[in-house]
Amino acid sequence: MSRGAPDAATVQAFSLAAPPPGFIDDPYPWYAALRQHSPVHALSANSVLLTRHQDVLAVYRSPQVSSDKQVEFAPKLGPGSPLYEHHTSSLVFSDPPLHTRVRRILMGALSQRIVTRMEPGLVALVDGLLDRLAKRPTPDLIEDFAAQIPVEVIGNLLDVPHAERGPLRDWSLAILSALEPAPGPDLLARGNVAVTAFLAYLGDLIARRRASPGDADTDVLTRLIQGDDEGCLSERELMHNCIFLLNAGHETTSNLIGNGIDALLTHGDQLERLVAEPGLIPTAVEELLRFESPLQLNNRRATGPVPISDRVLPAGCFITLGIGAANRDPTVFADPERLDIARKPNNHLAFGQGAHACSGMNVARLEGRIAIAALLARFPRLQRAGAPRRDQRLRFRGLRALPVRLA
Repeated sequence: MSRGAPDAATVQAFSLAAPPPGFIDDPYPWYAALRQHSPVHALSANSVLLTRHQDVLAVYRSPQVSSDKQVEFAPKLGPGSPLYEHHTSSLVFSDPPLHTRVRRILMGALSQRIVTRMEPGLVALVDGLLDRLAKRPTPDLIEDFAAQIPVEVIGNLLDVPHAERGPLRDWSLAILSALEPAPGPDLLARGNVAVTAFLAYLGDLIARRRASPGDADTDVLTRLIQGDDEGCLSERELMHNCIFLLNAGHETTSNLIGNGIDALLTHGDQLERLVAEPGLIPTAVEELLRFESPLQLNNRRATGPVPISDRVLPAGCFITLGIGAANRDPTVFADPERLDIARKPNNHLAFGQGAHACSGMNVARLEGRIAIAALLARFPRLQRAGAPRRDQRLRFRGLRALPVRLA
């Protein structure tokens, strides 16, 4: 554990609703202390935070947990609010049979064939962004590069006209910010406005696509509208899961690229190794996902007794899964605080596991591999041009700004 790490007594007072000073910038000493002193940490009388890899994995694999958030989100978001409607309708926050049906249709639309076909366009997109970076003396690697890629990729998959993509990123950030452990009224208000605007836009886009369908081999929205041999999505399900696709793809990928480059700049030996050995990019991306997980926290609710380690969580317990903590558990990862771009095996939990494993993980991995490899191939002497600015959210770990020099 690093110098100044919290002791056992200090850890007992840890709260996600009021995190300690410095936690967002560097949560890892706290994660280590929680794993050691309070691995099943009480957040309230009926809510716990898990930080050990084996416990998080056990919950992901348990049949006695629910991803449905109606009970949890009603008091948090307000029953009937636009945010409540969205976050209780999307794939990630649903249970079977709804989850099974929606996931089947989404995964059919995001087939490996479609992911493979998107690669040339992704390479061209990244090359174009790098051309623009080269014209700026100190570009911001988040605003000018990492955040641009997923919006364009999902925009292309849904065939959103380029002129209409402007609001997508801000809508995504506003909607996902409401998932913080304790969102304030301003966050909730912005999120509700964003959901309402996004739904209005999608209603119009879907109507246009129904009137003039795209190529079902490349246009995911057309595929989603058509459904599959076993059925199709309702209009409400269709719109909310289009929002989900953009939100999930945006956060995972932009944070993977931004966090990854920041970690490589911090660990110069690993940056130099990746430049010298570009064939390591697949294992490097997996290690970057482990080391700075884009999604730090996930949630489940126990529907029956859930055994974990030396105890059983009772039915009704709200469970917060500490993904960022589990991914640095020394019982699973040798020297977990060290970035090792050749690490094998690497059983990280950045994309979850089980029935709710991230449906877009192959797209995110492809984007990360192409973006990071192309950036370092073009600018192998990449350097910081100032201090990065961290996003001040707990659930999602990312950067708002990362100024760099390209030579």
